[in-house]
Amino acid sequence: MRHFRHMLTVCLAVLAAGPGVAEVDADAVARMRAADIVILGEVHDNAAHHIGQAELIARIAPKAIAFEMLSPEQATQVNADSRGDLTALARQIGWAESGWPDFALYLPVFEAAGQTPVVGAALPRDKVRAAFERGAAAVFGAGAGRFGLDAPLLQAEHEARAALQFEAHCAAMPMEMMGGMVEAQRLRDAAFSAATLDALATYGAPVVVITGNGHARKDWAMPALIARAAAQTRVHVTGFVEAPAEGGDPRYDTTIVTAPADRPDPCAAFNK
Repeated sequence: MRHFRHMLTVCLAVLAAGPGVAEVDADAVARMRAADIVILGEVHDNAAHHIGQAELIARIAPKAIAFEMLSPEQATQVNADSRGDLTALARQIGWAESGWPDFALYLPVFEAAGQTPVVGAALPRDKVRAAFERGAAAVFGAGAGRFGLDAPLLQAEHEARAALQFEAHCAAMPMEMMGGMVEAQRLRDAAFSAATLDALATYGAPVVVITGNGHARKDWAMPALIARAAAQTRVHVTGFVEAPAEGGDPRYDTTIVTAPADRPDPCAAFNK
């Protein structure tokens, strides 16, 4: 652990010296520590984001950490393990087969977690697919109204979300299919929110959430659903992003800008 802390300190120093990287000031960290839930958004394949999340976990000292990337069954395995060999644990829970980026990127987050209980918020893929076909409310079942799934989105929000899904899928799928994608996203937002609120009730505050920026945004994702379901819950959202938003970014309470990850064009296969 001492070696990890030294490595993390060095990595953070390098990142802080890089162009466009914002350091988190003590006041922002104090607000995170005072919150019930701290959502740490990310671009999944950006190593800098996971190093930054790890540093914040160390400073926040959460009572539990909810992961978009883990199923409840995987979280149970993690909690039962000594966590002495995290790479071996990743093999045991089938991380490589899960479709997420290489576990080495997430290793700093798990190192920083130490023995903190983890919560798996991921849904089975068949449920997500069912939401595409049947709608989020039908798949979520009892309690769907708690998160507003029983009501259609306002047209402007639906159109904005459909456009984002269209772009995220490289404009390679018909726009008519994006309504199903939006419903799948709504289901996941609600499931992540429910799992996080359960973790808060079980372990106490603060609970940290590791998730993609799309689920972290305040206007319509997890923070909005948590506010609807549990209005008194204090939520602080930190978004790790790759480009600054002009005039600030209202999607997050704290925005940390890093250099983009070095990645191939994800849409290149569709542009040939």
